[in-house]
Amino acid sequence: MATEKLGIKVEKNPPESKLSQLGVRQWPKWGCPPSKFPWTYESKETCYLLKGKVKVSPDGTNDFVEFGAGDLVEFPKGMSCTWDVSVAVDKHYKFD
Repeated sequence: MATEKLGIKVEKNPPESKLSQLGVRQWPKWGCPPSKFPWTYESKETCYLLKGKVKVSPDGTNDFVEFGAGDLVEFPKGMSCTWDVSVAVDKHYKFD
């Protein structure tokens, strides 16, 4: 089941059937070591984390959304935020 907080949708451990339907395994991959950096989404991004643990804090909030390995995450177009990667990330991603 997907939850939405601060405009970020997170679906914990989606079924393989959904990942196949979306074509997740064919999406490009991206990864990074533990780090903290600002990011702005020029278009909507959907990503599936193979590894890692992240806290994302949208600009203008004192709150965050936490997600990690096995999560399908959707970020809205136009969001500016800070990524705080505590465990190295390896993910599939797609921009719409």
